[in-house]
Order: sequence, then C-alpha cells, then structure tokens
Amino acid sequence: MTSHEALILGKKRGPFSVHVVPDTAPGMDEILVSVRAVAVNPFERLIQSMGDIITPWMTYPAILGSDVAGDVIAIGSNITRFKVGDRVAGFAAGGEKGRRSAEGAFQEQVILMEKMTTPLPDNLSFEAASVLPLCLTTAAAGLFQPDFLAMRHPSVQPTPAAETLVVWGGSTSVGCNAIQLAVAAGYDVIATSSLQNAPYLRSLGARAVYDRHSPSTPSAMIEGLRGREVCGALAIGKGSAKACIDILGSTKGQRFIAIATPPVSFDEVPAGRGRWQKLLPALIQMVVGNISLALRARRKGVKTKFIWGGAPLHNDVGPMIYRVFLPSALASGQYRPAPEPEIVGHGLQLIPDALERQRKGVSARKLVVTLGPR
Repeated sequence: MTSHEALILGKKRGPFSVHVVPDTAPGMDEILVSVRAVAVNPFERLIQSMGDIITPWMTYPAILGSDVAGDVIAIGSNITRFKVGDRVAGFAAGGEKGRRSAEGAFQEQVILMEKMTTPLPDNLSFEAASVLPLCLTTAAAGLFQPDFLAMRHPSVQPTPAAETLVVWGGSTSVGCNAIQLAVAAGYDVIATSSLQNAPYLRSLGARAVYDRHSPSTPSAMIEGLRGREVCGALAIGKGSAKACIDILGSTKGQRFIAIATPPVSFDEVPAGRGRWQKLLPALIQMVVGNISLALRARRKGVKTKFIWGGAPLHNDVGPMIYRVFLPSALASGQYRPAPEPEIVGHGLQLIPDALERQRKGVSARKLVVTLGPR
C-alpha cells in the first residue's frame, strides 16, 4: 500500500506529530490533491485545545486543516470539471461532522470535495491561493445563506443593490473576503480596521474604513449610514457584536448580524496542565456575554446568529462559490486572495509553529506553510 506523511493530532488535547499514513483514493465526487501549500486558522488551534467541546464528533487520531492548494493527482468517476495536473484550491472538510481524516489539509495528499474546489489561474501562486478556503467559506455562509443575511449572489458583472453591508473586523481573513464578496454582489461596504490597514481594505472595495480602536466609531458609522439602508452586518473580533448591535439598532434596513467570533477569547486555554483554571472562567464569561448580547439585541430590535464556517458544504452556497463564481472571478483578477500570505517555511513540522505564531496575533495577513517539492 502506498503512503504519505501527515501531521497527526493523536488524541484530544494532545500534541501534533508527523506520521506516515496510507494513501486514500477519491470517491465518485472527489479529487485527490498533492498539497503544495496550507494556511492555518484559529479553528485548528482551538480544536487542539478544545476539540472535545467545539468538535465533539471528532475521532482520533485526526488530521486537521481547512485551507489547501495543490495539484490534482487523481479524480473520482463522476468528475468532469477537473483533470489530473490541474492546479486547484479547496476547502478541506476533514474537521466537519461525518467527514474523514483523509480530508484534513495538514498532509502531503488530501481528498477534496469537487463542489468545494476551484481551479487556479496560472498566474496565481499556491501560497496565495491557500489563504482563501475557510475564510471565504465562512464569509459566504454569513452573507448568502438564507438563514443569515441572504444577500444576492456575487457575479463578475454585479448590478448595484443600493444597500450597505457593515463589516466590523475588515482586516481579518473573514473580513477581507466578506468585503470582496459583498462588492461582487453589488453592495456598498463600510468596514473597520486599524488605520494602517485602511488603504488595503479600500483596495478590496470598501467605500469607507473606520478606526476600530476609536470608541466613537459606532457613532461615526451610524452618522455615515444616515439616509442609507443596510443589508446587515458581519461581526468579527472581540467586541464586534456589541458594536454592530448598536449600529444596526440605529439604522434603516435589515437588522441582522452574522457573528463570526464568540464574545470571549479561548486563546489562553492550554491543552494540558492548568486547562480548567483557564477554561472554566472563559466558559462562564461566554455564557454571560451571550446573554448580555441577546438582551441588548432584543432591546434594539436586532437579530443575531453565529456562523459555522463549514456549513456551505451542506447547502447551495458552497457550490455557488467554488463552481460558479470563484473560477471566473480569480481568472479575471476581479477577486483577490486575501489577506496576503506570509510564508512561515517548508514542511509539515512547521505547522504547529505557525499555529502558535497565529495565536500571538496576525493582522491583514495569513500564515502559510509550503509542502511538496521545492
């Protein structure tokens, strides 16, 4: 049996280590990809320390990772959109309920679902493309799913929608993609970030960018929205939901907030010793924070809902993005992989280092590890 190397999480809350695993053939609607670049996300870091809480369905040993780009090396019997040798990027679904470890990105070969994979133009590097999948899919879930903002779908030739989307946390990976998706759907977008990232967000299509550090920003955004209708808000980052509730509670239009970030950070919760000393207070704060947000939203007539980033693989939003919109949008240059990649190095053994660096804070860029031949 042929085999390849993978970064394994051997047990819940355990350490990562590199092991040899057997190759897996793609199913009828799947492709097998030789991995050339992976990006890291907070989700993978939290699975290591809190997987028994946030992904209780996961079995171990497990292979994590959602963001991947590489070359197609085998295709399933139903596949007509791809062929061996194609360059692709896709959402690796190994962490989702009902999927398998062969679909985790952190390995030399990965199984991808055809409907969650896009071809790459020749001028787009694997490193740049690898930043896209999870943040793109998360943003799309919040913007386009019927039970969220239900916005019009993106197009290479959008028609103006005469409504404004509020993105709090625009320089995050999800925020960068939400801005571009909304603009491609014809919407006006205003966003927040640190002032140093404002020019970057405007280059992605945001009409106006406000200082997320300023306590007067919610009031300034409310004033800037006077006379306009909102289609809702996407809240990313600590304090974002509260700010968005205040903004939408004072504006016209759809008062719905898609929330990408819980009100409490779990970054300081260790996987091992001292876990409960950190975890229990954080869980209590989260419960209290969620109750506070719910009461605030109710008072102001605003609805909120938390996004699950992998949800589009179970509905029409995933195929709409990866089959219909993204291939032509990437080829034409209308859509840019964002945020910018920062390459940590080469090899599976560097992924834990990248996750730790990400925990310490990264702004307007995403950490990438390259794999495969140099």
